[in-house]
Amino acid sequence: MKKKLFLSLLVSAVTVALSSPAFAADEYNVVNGVTLAGQPLGMHGVDPVSMFGGSEPQTGDAAYTSQHDGVDYYLASSEAQQRFNAAPEAYLPQFGGFCAFGIYVGKKLDGDVRYADIVDGKLYLFVNKAIFEKYLENKEEVIVGAYAKWPGIRAARVEDL
Repeated sequence: MKKKLFLSLLVSAVTVALSSPAFAADEYNVVNGVTLAGQPLGMHGVDPVSMFGGSEPQTGDAAYTSQHDGVDYYLASSEAQQRFNAAPEAYLPQFGGFCAFGIYVGKKLDGDVRYADIVDGKLYLFVNKAIFEKYLENKEEVIVGAYAKWPGIRAARVEDL
């Protein structure tokens, strides 16, 4: 009986411990599941610092994990991790990593690092090539519109939009 009670309490404790990342998943585009640290993974494991290097985005390494606002990010090196830790907001994608054009139209769509743009030092991700090309037709309108829409949908569940 004690063993059954212990297991029940253990399951409850794990459920409570893992429930906080679910909140972050509402505001951040994260991979399903959690990292070894128990947090959801942002940017599909791509190093956000590498997005600002002018070359191809680099896959991060779990050995260089940094956490920001309940989300883990994998960095490609200790140098990238130090840069990220010093100023995470400088490297994180806008709108929690969701597609900027999706936010502009009131949806939370997956942000893909292959379709990214940096404007005024801020990283914007897009869901696919077609949407990225549509964004390029009027960048300023999309960005301004997305910033206007974001506060109203930031905490909304993806399924509710």
